[in-house]
Amino acid sequence: MTMRQLLRWSFVAVLGVACLGAQPGAARAETLADALVSAYVNSGLLEQNRALLRAADEDVAQSVANLRPIIEWTADVTRDFSQAGSSLLTRNSGETTANLGIVGSLLLYDFGRRDFLTEAGKETVLATREVLRSVEQDVLLTAVQAYMNVIRNREFVLLRRNNLRLLEEELRAASDRFEVGEVTRTDVAQAEAAVALAQSGLAAAEGDFERAVEEFREAIGRGPGDLRTPGDLPQLRSNVAAGKAAAMRRHPDVLEAQRNVTVSELNMQAAAAAKRPTLNLTGRLGTTNDLADSEFTRSGSVGLELRGPIYEGGRLTSRERQARAQRDQRLAQLHLAGLQVKQDVGNAFANLRAARARREANREAVRAARVAFEGTREEVKLGARTTLDVLDAEQDLLDAEASLISANADVVIAAYAVLASMGDLTARDLNLGVRTYDPAAYYDLVKTAPVPLSPQGKKLDRVLRALGKN
Repeated sequence: MTMRQLLRWSFVAVLGVACLGAQPGAARAETLADALVSAYVNSGLLEQNRALLRAADEDVAQSVANLRPIIEWTADVTRDFSQAGSSLLTRNSGETTANLGIVGSLLLYDFGRRDFLTEAGKETVLATREVLRSVEQDVLLTAVQAYMNVIRNREFVLLRRNNLRLLEEELRAASDRFEVGEVTRTDVAQAEAAVALAQSGLAAAEGDFERAVEEFREAIGRGPGDLRTPGDLPQLRSNVAAGKAAAMRRHPDVLEAQRNVTVSELNMQAAAAAKRPTLNLTGRLGTTNDLADSEFTRSGSVGLELRGPIYEGGRLTSRERQARAQRDQRLAQLHLAGLQVKQDVGNAFANLRAARARREANREAVRAARVAFEGTREEVKLGARTTLDVLDAEQDLLDAEASLISANADVVIAAYAVLASMGDLTARDLNLGVRTYDPAAYYDLVKTAPVPLSPQGKKLDRVLRALGKN
């Protein structure tokens, strides 16, 4: 390995680490909370699910509108013609009339079917809000993982670079001792091989770091700055049992499943009510004008209409059975969601305990490996150890330090995974200090199905224009 090649490898390592500081906002150290705020603000996945929630809000508005009068206008122009006569005389006649009318209807009673559907729509909105909260947890946990992976791989690069520097020193020392006959050519070759492997390891670490930066950019919405290693971990429940109890009360997957059960039960009641008659108030106003002369007719009507099914080929009873089957499926889904959430809490706590134990063990391993490495280097000077012994000790220290770096990152990720398993990993729960999305704000504007010309409709129009600009 030539000096030019060694310098090139060192330059690449320095460049890889320096790119962290080249990002905007590198004037101060960036904390994990800063990254989580950016992930919350920049997440396209959250925007997508917020739009899905607004669409569910509109279903409630449409259900409410179905309970109101329906007024429509009609207009048509009709040409009537006829021909009459005998074999000797034929007479043609015709007239053109224009009709303009207003038709209205109002549902008076349908055994609660539309009320059931409206309530089902409201429960669907609440379930969709829980889906949004679950997505928020996924976004923030992914951000934690991306943040810690950048720190992990950044420290790997620094560790590999330092390891390469030490091995290059060992290579120079071995070469010097070879010149005076203290070691053999084999010792020098072993040191050269170790340097080459260290250069390879540094290149791999730099590649991993670059990939971690790209993952950070995708998860956070921008490149990393000067990331600060988190100090304090989030506050967690005292034990697994408390965590499971909290998860059953708060986890969005459980709450969504509960809402879906309610939706299916309301749909069952609506399907049963669809088999019963409906009572409607109807009205009509109209005018008919003969376009050939000045004759016209004004007319109107008001009435009550009672309508009900007699035979629809079994469609209504099939819908009722289908709604009952969907209710049973949602009940089973609720049971499975509870089991999965409890398992996730248990797994998360177990992973955290294991990560903490690995961190403590790796701290002791680093301490012992460093003592062994320093002792081996001193024994080489006395001739009690060989160059290979030093290289082996250096590799053991490198492995121990790399394991400790990973363990430190794994503890932080595992702690936030515990929060996610209990349903506590949201911007509000973490007190991130960011303006959070209010899922009820849009619903409150549309739940009464406002028309565009009403004050509520104009306010809603301003909100929609603001959403379109974002």
